[in-house]
Amino acid sequence: MTKTYVSCLYLSRSFARNQDKKRKIPAPQHTSSVKASSPFVILTLKDSIHFSPVLLSKAAMSRSSSSALEMEIFQYIDAHQSDFIKDLKEWVAVESDSVQPHLRKEVIRMMALAADRLAALGATVHLVNLGSHQLPDGQVLPLPSVILGELGKDPQNPTVCFYGHVDVQPAKKEDGWNSDPYTLTEIDGNLYGRGATDNKGPVLAWINAVETFRALKLAMPVNFKFVIEGMEEAGSLGLEKLLEEENQSFFSDVDYIVISDNLWLSNKKPALTYGSRGNACFFVEVECGSKDLHSGTFGGIIHEPLLDLIALLDSLVDSTGRIQIPGIYDSVAAVTEEERKLYELIEFDLEEHRINCGVKKFLYSTKEEILLHLWRYPSLSVHGIEGAFHEPGIKTVIPAKVIGKFSIRQVPHMDLSVVKKQVVEHLEGVFSKRNSPNKLKVSMPLGAKPWLADVNDLLYKAARRAIKTVFGEDPDFIRDGSTVPIARMFQSITQKSVMMLPIGAADDGEHSQNEKISRFLLFVCFCYQRRGRTEVPWYP
Repeated sequence: MTKTYVSCLYLSRSFARNQDKKRKIPAPQHTSSVKASSPFVILTLKDSIHFSPVLLSKAAMSRSSSSALEMEIFQYIDAHQSDFIKDLKEWVAVESDSVQPHLRKEVIRMMALAADRLAALGATVHLVNLGSHQLPDGQVLPLPSVILGELGKDPQNPTVCFYGHVDVQPAKKEDGWNSDPYTLTEIDGNLYGRGATDNKGPVLAWINAVETFRALKLAMPVNFKFVIEGMEEAGSLGLEKLLEEENQSFFSDVDYIVISDNLWLSNKKPALTYGSRGNACFFVEVECGSKDLHSGTFGGIIHEPLLDLIALLDSLVDSTGRIQIPGIYDSVAAVTEEERKLYELIEFDLEEHRINCGVKKFLYSTKEEILLHLWRYPSLSVHGIEGAFHEPGIKTVIPAKVIGKFSIRQVPHMDLSVVKKQVVEHLEGVFSKRNSPNKLKVSMPLGAKPWLADVNDLLYKAARRAIKTVFGEDPDFIRDGSTVPIARMFQSITQKSVMMLPIGAADDGEHSQNEKISRFLLFVCFCYQRRGRTEVPWYP
């Protein structure tokens, strides 16, 4: 086995409960020495076992200390690397863009592929019909079915539910890709393609881990359930209702929910995510008439909608990035000293992050200030203007109607209805001062709430111990500046413990050009079984 392709798995002992008391189980001895430059981790849990399929790229492991079971699993992975990558290539080739209506059929095809892949593992798979939805232009489209999969029903085992999605953001080569975004392309050990890291690669990573156990006829240490959807990038339409309907049935025996739909903060150090910001998306529309006008005939004598709109957008944020909407910060909780200390421990290279995103300078100069403004404080971003001429060349026209699009990433304690009211009142106030006769309309077509978990939850403590054992260091406890509404949705509906466990480095480029994931999608599973009384209930 070459060092380049090693993946290892470590299962540490946890806590067990004797009647109503908890007692700590000593950790097992290391079975191997592992060092990694850019590892990936997945964690699930079993009765006094931590089942932790771990992806490691460019790792080294001592042959002499590895067990026969480990070697058997390593050999299986070495022999099937090309199969794992072939599966990802097949999935990436499907243009499952859930945003563009004409590609809906491709999303539905992608869901069928994912369902077949789970069924091939021996899972019971149900494709749940969610009906249809109507677009703003009146077009009615079918919603892709949601996959509910189940593998294992041992009542003695805990049940772990994995969530993932197989739809993607729009992508075109002319947007700046170095290769066809729907042809998986390997360059310097990285696999480039739309969906490679968000989220087809991580979904397949979980499936590959289970497949390895099944292929080697090893007993599964947990029961698995899968929830896989095809509308995440378009707001997970219909999913919330499905979760509510299935809460007392499909989710009744679920103990833990794990989501792998985000990235590490760095390119090298693993992380656990315990929070994400929400997102309130706004349209601000300004209209002067029923048709576009010639700027030579009407320029200088009318109130132009685009000038009104630019003034409105300019009023939202100052040059330091601070939102100018009155009251927007009123509900933001103060940062505690304990929280500040957590930020101090995080490994974050400002220069590396600047290079990754391709900008010349950040608004803030320290690690703590950057992270606070990424995760802890709200932000406002302007995304575009609809209706204005944007093609190459010059078109001397005054557009009759323009729509500005912006969003506010809100943080815990900010109420969506209050945010909407503040935005509308601010824009109406700015507009009234312009004395424009044009029509103003402000709407919030999409609103997603923030999510926050407790880093002291036993699930996070278990994950922290497992990661430290494998990588020799604690993971960073991070928040995600983007929005992952699915975490809050699962948590609020099922009332189960939810953890976000990223698979992917900071420079993987989700939603961007040249999205990638490391080539080394290799899984190995090794179980450490607690000796002694097996009837003791499991605790993380």
